[in-house]
Amino acid sequence: MAKTATPWGSAEVVEELTVPQRSGEKRFASKVQLLETKAGERLVRFAYSTNGTNRRGPVTLRVKDLETLHKRLEEHPALAKVLGL
Repeated sequence: MAKTATPWGSAEVVEELTVPQRSGEKRFASKVQLLETKAGERLVRFAYSTNGTNRRGPVTLRVKDLETLHKRLEEHPALAKVLGL
């Protein structure tokens, strides 16, 4: 599994869901990641990516993007469970 840094230390990416988005000519994606720390604590990270690089900051989803997120959660049961869906 891939590792990533968090404010709580290093964590492994357990699952990652990507929602491709577009605004005019701009292409980017929102990501939802299920992470797990060395101590077994689970974290959920919302991020966005541009040109394949994850970015921090606000993540904005349109209603139709949320519909896509809900559909894709069917393929990511661990994420769906921690999100209460």
